[in-house]
Amino acid sequence: MPEEIPGDEPRLVRLTVNGTPRSGIATDRTLLSDFLRHELGLTGTHIGCEHGVCGACTVAIDGAPARSCLAFAVQAEGRQVITVEGLADGERLSPLQRAFQDNHALQCGYCTSGFLITAGALLDENPDPSDDEIREYLSGNICRCTGYVGIVGAVKQVAAERAAASNGSARDA
Repeated sequence: MPEEIPGDEPRLVRLTVNGTPRSGIATDRTLLSDFLRHELGLTGTHIGCEHGVCGACTVAIDGAPARSCLAFAVQAEGRQVITVEGLADGERLSPLQRAFQDNHALQCGYCTSGFLITAGALLDENPDPSDDEIREYLSGNICRCTGYVGIVGAVKQVAAERAAASNGSARDA
């Protein structure tokens, strides 16, 4: 029988995930990535290095990208979490997901969920990033099979689409 660790009793964690109030049981030591995958069944968040280096586990917490393998589930209590499952609108891909597809920005897809969350945060902060700014912002996410040309192209595509839509809205006003 495993030795019980003081202060590590299971407790209820309540948070909002992808706009929906959710709750589940976690101990003080349960990682957010494990909580999302195993307790809430959101397996789109992948676990790569488990050291916060590869970025595969990136989710948005209160709008900011965060490594879910470095956060405890209890730290997400009462917070807003966005995972890759929250990007699409039903069967319709988000513009960023579609741009990744258009630009062949994924191969095996293991790292893609982290890239999508991080790239979305970049576009929220900087609607017209340069290639260098994209590469710098995404430098904490690692892809071992596709490379980064398609990923940069996907981010540029969404930036251009948003600019065109914004200009169209300005003309229509």
